[in-house]
Amino acid sequence: MTDFFELFNLQLEMFLLMGIGYFFRKKNIITAEGKKVLTDLIIYLILPCNIIESFCIEFNREILMAGLTTLLISVGIQVCCSIISATCYNKMPKRQKVILQYGTVCSNAGFLGNPLTYCIYGSLGLLYASLYCIPQRIVMWTAGISYFTESPDPKSVAKKLITHPCVISCIIGLLMMITGFRFPDFIDKTLISISSCITPITMMFIGVILSETGVSGIISRITLIFSVIRLFIIPVLTLIACVLLKLDALASSVCVLLAAMPAGSMTALLAAKYDGDEEFATKCVFLTTVLSMLFLPAWCMVLNYFL
Repeated sequence: MTDFFELFNLQLEMFLLMGIGYFFRKKNIITAEGKKVLTDLIIYLILPCNIIESFCIEFNREILMAGLTTLLISVGIQVCCSIISATCYNKMPKRQKVILQYGTVCSNAGFLGNPLTYCIYGSLGLLYASLYCIPQRIVMWTAGISYFTESPDPKSVAKKLITHPCVISCIIGLLMMITGFRFPDFIDKTLISISSCITPITMMFIGVILSETGVSGIISRITLIFSVIRLFIIPVLTLIACVLLKLDALASSVCVLLAAMPAGSMTALLAAKYDGDEEFATKCVFLTTVLSMLFLPAWCMVLNYFL
């Protein structure tokens, strides 16, 4: 029961942060120009700091062997999500298609998943969750960014990706994790301080967009289909794979639970930054987050039964 309370508290925290952003935009405390500044602040400062810090986990042979199963499952999930993204949305309009593609490969496994797995499975569960998020972060800031930056010229696409601050941060983070390098203490504390802003700022940003677009039309055929893919089909495929492969119960539980997370808030942020359909992106994030309040407790019960 405590686990469910923790889960609902995290979800309610997200909605409260959205509500704050909604209120501030309605009262014009956050103006249209302020919204653009907020977008750039997240993309060029807060996110890079958050990405670098997310890779600063202890990395040695023992941890690598213990988490190898989780890493392999996570890689498999990302491959599966990429296949779904490439095949399931081809009939959608271009600006909505990229939203659905990015929302499929990018979940909210970091903010919502990490504390939840710690609450349910303890420190080892959190370690598995941290390792699980590595392939997703790599995909979301490489292939994921390419959904929004397509160009007729492949060289232009490559240049945009290589020079993107989030991709650069991902490379830096990977090198730090592998080599064990750490910045001086004052730099590390600065990164942590800025990184800690990521959840409240991005969720308030979604509230800002909601205040401009309204909540009407959130439930539609395509948003419901996307929600089923994100919250049900992907974790079902993950559970089947784990059972068939007879993988470790704890690692399997963590992977299935994280695979069932709602669409990541970055979906709406990148849509706003790269002239995507930010209204549609916000509706996808909002609806999957609302429905996750039903799906995630259900998945916890399913995992307790099967694993």
